[in-house]
Amino acid sequence: MPMPTELSHGTEPGVTPGSIALEDGQRAWTLEALKLEVSDLAARLERDGARVVATLLDNSPAWIVADRAAAAAGLVHVPLPLFFTPQQISHALQAAGVDTVLTLPRAAAQWPQLPSQACSVAGQELALVRVPSQPVAMPANTSKVTFTSGTTGAPKGVCLTEAGMRRVAAGLLAALEPLGIRRHLCALPFAVLLENIAGVLAPLARGVTCIALPLAQVGLRGSSSFDAAGLHAAVLQHRPNSIILLPQMLRAWADHLQQSGQRAPECLRFVAVGGSAVGRPLLARAWSLGIPAYEGYGLSEGGSVQTLNLPGAHRLGSAGQPLPQALVRIGAEDEIEIGGSLFAGYLGDSTPVPAWWPTGDLGSIAADGFLHVRGRRDHVLITGYGRNVSPEWVETALRSESAIAQAVVLGDGQPGLGAVLWPAHADASDEQLQQAVDAANGTLPDYARIGPWVRARAAFDFASGMATANGRPQRAAVLVAHASELGFGVPPPSTPSQEISMTFYERLVAETADARQGLLGAAIIQACLRGEVSLPSYLAFLREAFHHVRHTVPLMHACQAALPVRNRWLEEPLDEYVQEEIGHEQWILDDIAAAGGDVAVVRAGPPDLATELMVAYAYDTIVRRNPLGFFGMVYVLEGTSVSLALMAADRIQKALQLPDRAFTYLRSHGTLDNEHVGSFALLMNRIQDPRDQADIIHAARAFFKLYGDVFRSLPLAGTGALPTMPDRAAAGAPA
Repeated sequence: MPMPTELSHGTEPGVTPGSIALEDGQRAWTLEALKLEVSDLAARLERDGARVVATLLDNSPAWIVADRAAAAAGLVHVPLPLFFTPQQISHALQAAGVDTVLTLPRAAAQWPQLPSQACSVAGQELALVRVPSQPVAMPANTSKVTFTSGTTGAPKGVCLTEAGMRRVAAGLLAALEPLGIRRHLCALPFAVLLENIAGVLAPLARGVTCIALPLAQVGLRGSSSFDAAGLHAAVLQHRPNSIILLPQMLRAWADHLQQSGQRAPECLRFVAVGGSAVGRPLLARAWSLGIPAYEGYGLSEGGSVQTLNLPGAHRLGSAGQPLPQALVRIGAEDEIEIGGSLFAGYLGDSTPVPAWWPTGDLGSIAADGFLHVRGRRDHVLITGYGRNVSPEWVETALRSESAIAQAVVLGDGQPGLGAVLWPAHADASDEQLQQAVDAANGTLPDYARIGPWVRARAAFDFASGMATANGRPQRAAVLVAHASELGFGVPPPSTPSQEISMTFYERLVAETADARQGLLGAAIIQACLRGEVSLPSYLAFLREAFHHVRHTVPLMHACQAALPVRNRWLEEPLDEYVQEEIGHEQWILDDIAAAGGDVAVVRAGPPDLATELMVAYAYDTIVRRNPLGFFGMVYVLEGTSVSLALMAADRIQKALQLPDRAFTYLRSHGTLDNEHVGSFALLMNRIQDPRDQADIIHAARAFFKLYGDVFRSLPLAGTGALPTMPDRAAAGAPA
């Protein structure tokens, strides 16, 4: 069985069969043991006749074995991120012609109709699922297909060769050789190409130990939720010399260290930061806290990392100098072009890859060879005074201020620029945000300074529709949702490239943003997020949740039965929703019991009037108005769960000191709904009839108001009164 080059460098300094190649916090694998695992899995995949293998796994030694086994057997590996929606996963499987999926047994259960076999890899019990497929034409020598989730729901497949990926890994090894790195902690998903190459291929080739922990153990949940304390604990426990982080992860870690009076441990020699611009102030703050952070630049089409700052070759504010394998130049209109280690092509596109690849990024190269990236070419704003401004440049300056977590800069065709801000802390005052804007403006020329700004109506994440799954802002949606508050009109497009094209889901988010804010502004929600919660208020919330969640499945069945012929295609998605929602009311009863409540009283008792009205409106919408209006309720309840459930559970548990088993509904529902939101967005984008779209938006606005009334009916911490809703008996509610 041929072994991949990365596992066969017996002559490399420090690479011996007895070297520890992998750790997972429980076990360790020597290089020789890893080779045996790779050989066994490669042989099995060959026996099974696999051609294109997808992995749908958390970070683990098993993922690394699968990756190297596919290369050893000459197969194509398609790593799938866990944060992809079911629709995105289906798209990737079909687009790449995947015939075999390696995943956890419980994940394999989503394909009950497909043959599945047990498979033990690196001590982990997995399932090999055979998927019916048609061969797909790919560029010659394709070894890996990495899917990038851009601004649409259909991710794009980038085809890479093993030789190209090795060149990038070799370039990194040559650049980092003087640092003597012996241990690398993997903190990004392996399905992300940056970690796959810089955190797995390169370390394994040099005999560096890869510490492959489940992502939750390094603080990462999904694509945009991060616990810096979890990362810090992992660093202290495992003592790595290097880590790769995204800018928001670096910022959160720096905040955690600063607030807790700690410093990063001295074992760290190199922390690479990439994915978007970092900014001088954040890098300087990281260094002051002992984090040796170095910014880099790259993209999947170039095999990941192209340029990198290094000890002894470091310029704050730059993306570093080109690595040995990379060629970088500035082309027409200041566009960055790369060469030297390019991809083989895109899936489904036979266009030859040119020697110099236009990145779509704008930048410049200084006399000393350091690359400076200004932003995306297609994002450039042209102000009313004719000045071209790259919004990413200004956004980096804003995010460099500690009060601002995220920012989107707008102003195309306007006299000046405005910004939509998401504060770093919920209790940040307008005065603090204005001071942060003023400080950022002090670093910018007059034409790039921010004038008006507003707080974001919703977090910049996929659940809100304001960002893609990998965190890039959906600028059109942000503009439409906030233009009037900024005093900006939405100007008619002057060129096709400036058209504001919104999906229906983006419209749904934008046109209900004010109603959503009304819900989130409920006093009890704001109090909960401050940690001000009482046991009676939590039990009251669970009581009302039980009384509306018990109607979820009946409402779905009612919606199915009322669908007109033109919308019968929705029956299958509703069937899937039904299967996922069955039994959730029992979760709530179990939580009530664990929190000390009386389950029998809740089950037999009536709901509050506000809950009763919301449920009644849902049935009425289905029967009397338009059954598709029910999806307005789905959007409100699931979107709210994504935004609040996990955060609220943590706040409530900390305040009330309740056991984990008292939060099954909030934590499980929040995690499930995070997946549902992506599926829901794709489902809504298939609805084309303007009448159906209008009815869904109308219903969503109504449900935001009705669900807000449910929260407003709950007792606030420290009170026994229901603060805003009328007494049930006085209102004529049934006893």
